[in-house]
Amino acid sequence: MLAGVSDVSTQVGRSFSGLRERLRDATANAHRELDAQLSSFDLTVLSGYRRFLQASAGALLPLEAALVQAGVARMFPDWRERARSAAIATDLAQLGSAAQSTVSVPPLTRSGVLGTLYVLEGSRLGAKFLLKAVADAGDPCIGEATAYLSHGAGKRLWQSFLAKLQNDEACDEDEAIESARVAFAAFEQAADRA
Repeated sequence: MLAGVSDVSTQVGRSFSGLRERLRDATANAHRELDAQLSSFDLTVLSGYRRFLQASAGALLPLEAALVQAGVARMFPDWRERARSAAIATDLAQLGSAAQSTVSVPPLTRSGVLGTLYVLEGSRLGAKFLLKAVADAGDPCIGEATAYLSHGAGKRLWQSFLAKLQNDEACDEDEAIESARVAFAAFEQAADRA
């Protein structure tokens, strides 16, 4: 009986677990590795926090540029609310640095937009925890440079992204997963270079 259910789920192109779960499972190792890599930045000291923001900007800027080139605003009319490049540039300027792209990313397909946004929108969830570490910093300069980490707070950006992901019938799951992996790799490369 269960085998029949499994067969039906693959016939319609989607597993019963859903694209969100497939993305999570397919990128779990990359997510863990990136978390471990980013945990080496001490967010409670100015130099460590600045390096963290530089690493984040190194990947965020080219990923968001690729999203714009792929027409993300047609899929997500609220893209201007979601984009964080200006926020991270503001934080880095406040800390005496500049936001720069440090990695290259390939052009995105429509499905690639969803995979990339899975990583970027999901990072907002982790940002809540990072904000707590920044709040513990004794340096007021750090506490004043949190536009990137607090971006979108109080808005339902993750939930609205998940709704779009769940309802997008045209998504090629393999392309979405590959783009999510590329996004994680971009952040890992940028962290190596920071």
